[in-house]
Amino acid sequence: MISLIFNQIFKLSATTSIINSHIQEMEKLVSSWCKNKPLPESYIFPPETRPGNLVVPTCNSIPVIDLSKAEGQNRTHTVQQILKAGQEYGFFQVVNHGVPESLMNESMDVFKEFFEMPWEDKAMLYSEDPKNSCRLSTSSVNYAREKIHHWRDNLRHPCHPLQSCIKHWPQKPTRYREVVATYTIEAKKLGLRILELVSEGLGLESRYFGDKLSESEILSINHYPPCPDPSLTLGVAKHCDPNLLTLLHQGDVSGLQVFNNGEWIGVEPLHDAFVVNIGNQLQIISNNKLKSVEHRVVTNSRVARTSAGLFIGPSEDSIIEPEKSLVDDSPFYRAFEFKDFLLHYFPNLEDNEVVMGRFKLQA
Repeated sequence: MISLIFNQIFKLSATTSIINSHIQEMEKLVSSWCKNKPLPESYIFPPETRPGNLVVPTCNSIPVIDLSKAEGQNRTHTVQQILKAGQEYGFFQVVNHGVPESLMNESMDVFKEFFEMPWEDKAMLYSEDPKNSCRLSTSSVNYAREKIHHWRDNLRHPCHPLQSCIKHWPQKPTRYREVVATYTIEAKKLGLRILELVSEGLGLESRYFGDKLSESEILSINHYPPCPDPSLTLGVAKHCDPNLLTLLHQGDVSGLQVFNNGEWIGVEPLHDAFVVNIGNQLQIISNNKLKSVEHRVVTNSRVARTSAGLFIGPSEDSIIEPEKSLVDDSPFYRAFEFKDFLLHYFPNLEDNEVVMGRFKLQA
């Protein structure tokens, strides 16, 4: 009996120690310390990469595509719109896409509610280990090694296969799992629908990007608290996405910027729209007929911004290479396993030329 009591005390003590350790780690979250504090030196970017005081207007030139027209006589026109946007901008927005507005709103409410919860309700999710499938972290995957931190907190977890993944998702807010499961199912359907239209535009079979090429599904929720000096720091530094296609629900607060024709342009938040961007793998498979474009996130001093990106990509053992029917003279890239791309990507994610250069074939 005494032995049993001591075992229970030991387990309770160990659990308490783990929770305390996680709470100490969570003090690194920007949202845990930033209120009424000046911008720390470790968040100030070098002059050549900080946004500065230059006002970057939100830009209406990022194409907005009405997906409802893809179901009728205008399907070919819609396909061409997507292809043109993917070639010229690497980004576009979609409206009338089929994901219910009520679901988008409820999901965003749940995402915001998560970041507003007390420390103790989130502590066990905090981790700086990228191998943890569901983890709450801050700045970037390179937090421990990076010289300059990003002004953001992040919750990230896989969504496929749903039945096994959902068990590791946050238990609070209590409706998180139910709402987010429904949201990711609908968003993935939308992503596959867009990929089908891309396939048609490239002259490929409609299900070309199905199965293993779009098997991976990761939800990344970013939270950017109000910043004391947005001119000196970034929420996310410039990068391209390593996957196939990304669907971003950016809410109603601006912050996303895309590099186009030598300048940064803002992507205007549109009610009930998804921002879609071409990932590195889609650029490679299309043999540069579509392009993955550098983008970044700036902060603001007035309100918090929360956004949710669904990253659709290949399974790690997928072989990626330019589709032969899209190669005119010679392929621009060699064949590789997707997991090898990821191993090279994360240490170099802020330099897309270095990332892509490793997989390019010499001219």
